[in-house]
Amino acid sequence: MKLYKKGDETSYTLGVFPTIELLIQKPEMVKRVVVHSSIEQNKGYPVIQDLCEKYHIQIDVHDRTIEKLSPKNNCYAIGVFQTYTSLLHNGNHVVLEHPMDMGNMGTIMRTMLGFGYKDLVIIKPAVDIFDPKVIRASMGAIFHLNIAFYDTFEDYHTQFSKREFYPFMLKGAQNIHQVKAVKPYSLIFGNESHGLDDRYLNYGQSVFIPHSEDIDSLNLSMALTIALFHFSKEQWEGKEVLKENV
Repeated sequence: MKLYKKGDETSYTLGVFPTIELLIQKPEMVKRVVVHSSIEQNKGYPVIQDLCEKYHIQIDVHDRTIEKLSPKNNCYAIGVFQTYTSLLHNGNHVVLEHPMDMGNMGTIMRTMLGFGYKDLVIIKPAVDIFDPKVIRASMGAIFHLNIAFYDTFEDYHTQFSKREFYPFMLKGAQNIHQVKAVKPYSLIFGNESHGLDDRYLNYGQSVFIPHSEDIDSLNLSMALTIALFHFSKEQWEGKEVLKENV
């Protein structure tokens, strides 16, 4: 088995937890699972065994494959799967223009899932979402999301014109704390380095996130986290949510 290259028809997870997420969410796309001989020490292995038996997926024990594909020593499982496309739902979307950082992309996917957003729009060119580094950074959240690519924002806007658009910009006209979201909506974010250009001022209600003068801007993943928290507040009010002991 070879290392993943951008555009390959198959990719793979790195680690037990992302592999379990793949098996639960996209079992029809899984070709096989490769495990390390020491995986029996891992409490997630019985889960992998049960899911592979349920979906008739082959498990291979092959230490050299694990060592070849994983840059870390604590990887006990790899899920090999067919790359795929998905369709967007007509709910609330997150739109990213030209995202290029793999770690950022994985973090964004996990953050989206944490706040209940499952539709991601990516304007090309962009990072390869099926790169194993992205999948690992997302902790398997990628397999919960509907992800669609567009050549231009205008192409996306034409298809989903009957919704509210909120581009996040330094030149945004309205403070995020004053924005009352109208559903369905799209939250739009620019590249890690350049943000959104001025043409986005013509789309919907532009928004800025206030911060102190001690910094020039927030990074993409931080701005997105603040935005998703603000725009999803209503759905969490009065609900019991998962709490972890720290």
